[in-house]
Amino acid sequence: MRSGGRSAGPASRGAVPSADDVIPGAGPAPRPGERPTVRLREDGPEEPPRYAPEWLQLREEADALARAGELLDPLRIRLANLPGRAGGLVVHDLGCGTGSMGRWLAPRLDGAQHWILHDRDPYLLHFAAVSSPRSAADGSRVTVESRRGDVARLTPDALAGASLVTASALLDVLTREEIDTLAAACTGAGCPALLTLSVAGRVDLTPSHPLDTEIAEAFNAHQRRSGLLGPDAVTVACEAFSDRGATVHMHPSPWRLGPDEADLTAQWLRGWVGAAVEQRPELRGRADAYLRDRLEACTAGELSVTVHHTDLLALSRPMGGTS
Repeated sequence: MRSGGRSAGPASRGAVPSADDVIPGAGPAPRPGERPTVRLREDGPEEPPRYAPEWLQLREEADALARAGELLDPLRIRLANLPGRAGGLVVHDLGCGTGSMGRWLAPRLDGAQHWILHDRDPYLLHFAAVSSPRSAADGSRVTVESRRGDVARLTPDALAGASLVTASALLDVLTREEIDTLAAACTGAGCPALLTLSVAGRVDLTPSHPLDTEIAEAFNAHQRRSGLLGPDAVTVACEAFSDRGATVHMHPSPWRLGPDEADLTAQWLRGWVGAAVEQRPELRGRADAYLRDRLEACTAGELSVTVHHTDLLALSRPMGGTS
């Protein structure tokens, strides 16, 4: 994957960054006690936002290149046949962050669109709203509104009038109950769901290192802590939507990171190794040396990483129609 002229950052020039030099909230794993930016049920006190905007901006280009464009044709067909389509699409973007999903998807769909952006962080909502696309693929108008706060009780009524639900990098930080709630709401409202960039539990690093597998296993265990689904989330979501009568399509959406993505690779490495050590503290000594070696290779342009994800498209039966 080529980034098209991304300027070099701290991870791609000069000294090797410290293992502690991490963007707040960066990496594929939340820090202790953190939860997703959007919840599907209300439980517990108010919690801080999970993602720093710097991390979301750093990963946006890799996300855009990774998302499975192969899922767009079946989505377009379903959207073209939705009842009430003449009035334009209404898209709910859950945990929108800085709005990267809208910037990727809105210009790829025809027709007028109204995006409803959901996030708990007011700064991210503002960024997403002001940087959202203003026109669709065919030049039709795109409008946006933002809604701050958790989706405390996501029900079919909450999605009344929705044409599409989207989310990015969300499924793997949900529980089985939360995914069931999401699937029930989408299928109950009769709207499709495009849920992208869920971790698949596999990472390929070139050149390989003897500790790669152990770090990966510890990271995957960390992703599954406290009832979260981590790399099992896509399978659970597929079952949840299918059991409710939806037609489900899945497609790989890997990040392919090379020398041009050194900044992103370095931040991802810190999050990946950090989560593994949190899960298995006895790894710390070896993991610190491993991280230093990997960051040195990253700085030298000698490291390539493939982080496997899966995109899921669930086509629920439209309200008043057939699947």
